[in-house]
Amino acid sequence: MAGTIHILPVSPPPIELNLLDRLSADLAGLLQMQCHVHIDDFEAGFAFDTHRGQTYSTAVLARLAEVRVSAGDIVLGVTEADLFVPVLTFVFGEAQYPGKAAVISAARLREEFYGLPADAEKLRGRLLKEAVHEIGHTRGLGHCDDWQCVMVSSHRVERLDLKGAEFCAGCRKALSGA
Repeated sequence: MAGTIHILPVSPPPIELNLLDRLSADLAGLLQMQCHVHIDDFEAGFAFDTHRGQTYSTAVLARLAEVRVSAGDIVLGVTEADLFVPVLTFVFGEAQYPGKAAVISAARLREEFYGLPADAEKLRGRLLKEAVHEIGHTRGLGHCDDWQCVMVSSHRVERLDLKGAEFCAGCRKALSGA
């Protein structure tokens, strides 16, 4: 894939920049794309729903889509906020399909969310899978039937743990336009 991935920290709450740096390195290695972590927070308090105690991901996504980047670049917002869309209890992320913007949340990817001890490596792998999945949507990929493909739909963290971080042969072919 061509272009640059612009990773933006979305707050509140603040997200650790070192987590974004690791995600950037992982994405660059896996997707063979340049990644740039922006240090200024992208403010998303406007999308917080006090009734649900969650942040409306579609509203954040719309604002991320307004960020000016070069043609072919991707804007990836990463947040600690628990994300939702009205028809679901939560989402791990959301992306324009196709488009240039995506947002992912670390909240439900953390073991601590489920009352378990922190696991930095598990979080790192989950963030990478969710980021690649949403980036795939920005490039026009839908959900895949291959349970090992990163593009398979995951509505539970256990399912996310089972799939791989890479595109299957069919999705790679679709991305290459062949």
